[in-house]
Amino acid sequence: MVGLQGSGKSTWVEEHLAATHLVVSKDHWPNARRREARQRRVVAEALAEGRHVVVDNTNPHPEDRTPLITIAHEHGARVRAVYLRVPLSVCLARNAQRHGPARVPLVGVLTASGRLTRPSRAEGFDRVDVVPGG
Repeated sequence: MVGLQGSGKSTWVEEHLAATHLVVSKDHWPNARRREARQRRVVAEALAEGRHVVVDNTNPHPEDRTPLITIAHEHGARVRAVYLRVPLSVCLARNAQRHGPARVPLVGVLTASGRLTRPSRAEGFDRVDVVPGG
């Protein structure tokens, strides 16, 4: 998954992939140290078991996606990016409606927005789907 906080990634995953894929997200471990390393380990273990996996995080930049693509290729998995292309204003409005720890600090959304790069097959994806929203 690729998209800003509030773009609807988790909802899209729930509606389209949760029944058939292991959903992995750093949000599942809010207090864990080394969440990135843990995520990579969980993805690698699941792929080694032959499971389908979806990584439900912002993954805004190729730097964020490359390690996951590499892990998938090491396990012979096909890699698909689903990019939720949602305007920043919509993401900010949705985020403002969240409560407690679900609400991402404004600086977090703006930082992700500044880093957001549309995924491409040149990164190693076998398929890139763009889901417009707003």
